[in-house]
Amino acid sequence: MVKKIAVLPGDGIGPEIVDEGVKILRVVAETFGYRFSFRFGMVGGGAIDRVGNPLPQETLDLCRDSDAVLLGAVGGPRWDDNPPELRPEKALLRLRKELGLYANLRPAMLFEGMEESSTLRPEVLRGVDLIVVRELTGGIYFGEKRRERSEEGEKATDTLVYHEWEIERIARRAFDIARGRRKRVTSVDKANVLESSRLWRSVVNRVAEDYPDVELEHMLVDNCAMQVVRKPAHFDVIVTENMFGDILSDETAILTGSIGMLPSASLGDGSFGLYEPVHGSAPDIAGQGVANPVATILSVAMMLRHSFGYEEAARAVEQAVRSVLAAGYRTADLAPSGDLAIGTEEFGDRVAEAIRRHEPSSSTTVPLEIVL
Repeated sequence: MVKKIAVLPGDGIGPEIVDEGVKILRVVAETFGYRFSFRFGMVGGGAIDRVGNPLPQETLDLCRDSDAVLLGAVGGPRWDDNPPELRPEKALLRLRKELGLYANLRPAMLFEGMEESSTLRPEVLRGVDLIVVRELTGGIYFGEKRRERSEEGEKATDTLVYHEWEIERIARRAFDIARGRRKRVTSVDKANVLESSRLWRSVVNRVAEDYPDVELEHMLVDNCAMQVVRKPAHFDVIVTENMFGDILSDETAILTGSIGMLPSASLGDGSFGLYEPVHGSAPDIAGQGVANPVATILSVAMMLRHSFGYEEAARAVEQAVRSVLAAGYRTADLAPSGDLAIGTEEFGDRVAEAIRRHEPSSSTTVPLEIVL
């Protein structure tokens, strides 16, 4: 069966890193005998410039007609003064909502040899392997927004709303993930201040009763932000609401050495998912061939695992990244003196070659078909 992949390169370095993600998928197809089709769509600032809409209807339809989406990055200073409805980031919010992608998975793992790229001490980083499970379609990002003028001046309001069912489904996703890992869930909230967090905590406690084999702890978000850099190896699965998850998952970049190392998967109830690096469009380095493609390549591994069920291929991609890093190769964001600094395309080439050296566990494969 051909797996249909919608490819949305986006803005800035998006096209460069997505090229490497597609390259890796092609190599996976060749090595394991899978069949992928790639169909490209516009999104973000480039789509605004071309058709006046950050998420054209044809792009949304393309995603709905696909098995998975590979997204690069959107945004940049040239669109900062646009009205809210014509901001590139609006495309991401609408994609998540329209496609029902309520669970954002953001793993952070320290690869061997990367200790020197982090500002934290090696002994603090030892054993780091966590995943942030972020609720993605509720909370303050999707609540009512308004600005008003009064005699006292201008006032802005952003409303934070969570329904019980929204909290329950993301909590269950986190507990299910924890069962396949180290069986510990840290639920992060601000229950000492926010009513929405008090509801969050009560629902998570109720869900936890169905998972007696998984340890649950609650942690206030400010304390969690401190503990992530103080003793990061303590964490296994962190589950939290939309804005807290956005901030905490970016903070975990310090554990891996660069935000260019962080992949993500946005999932709904089925196998469909949207896969993208956590980082932004980095317009200051766009077109220079120096962007770090690791987050995109690891996002491809997540696609293979979560949307297609190709676990061996996912592990092969992750191991290929590990082997290239272990050999000392780095992109510019990671390259201290003495390391082998290479460009975006060469890094992808080296990962691709490492995948080709992988020997699939089964001798039987399906016919290869890559459709452009």
